[in-house]
Amino acid sequence: MNTTLLTLPFLVQGALMGVDEGWFHRRRGLPRWERIGHPLDTLTVTACYAWLVFRRPEMPGALAVYAALAIASCLFVTKDEFVHKQLCSAKESWIHALLFGLHPIAFFAAGLLWLEDPNNVILKAQLALTSSFALYQGIYWGPWNRTPTRSAV
Repeated sequence: MNTTLLTLPFLVQGALMGVDEGWFHRRRGLPRWERIGHPLDTLTVTACYAWLVFRRPEMPGALAVYAALAIASCLFVTKDEFVHKQLCSAKESWIHALLFGLHPIAFFAAGLLWLEDPNNVILKAQLALTSSFALYQGIYWGPWNRTPTRSAV
């Protein structure tokens, strides 16, 4: 499988996450639910990439556990939609829809990369970037951040 093609979902997802976080979240602020939930979303993704980096495909049940983690993450990240419905503009909701669509595609691409080469540097980079993003979210949106929450900016 073409590694460049399999890397594309990560690049697009990263760019969309940058727009979502850097433009929409910072402009409207995040309520407590999202301040806690977004880092947890990212941690579910981190768990999937960590599984791939630290497990080998030939280990019994390794692929099944990865699939379960990926499915759980895909479902978990949708939990905020009840809050988003009230707070987000149509443009931000559109970004979220694209991200929800890319989420399983990125996991599928990661799984293919892992099956092809368990030591793939792209998976290690994804783990490092995702872990760093979770850390950033936890620190930036921590209880010391007093940015007021606004809706639909």
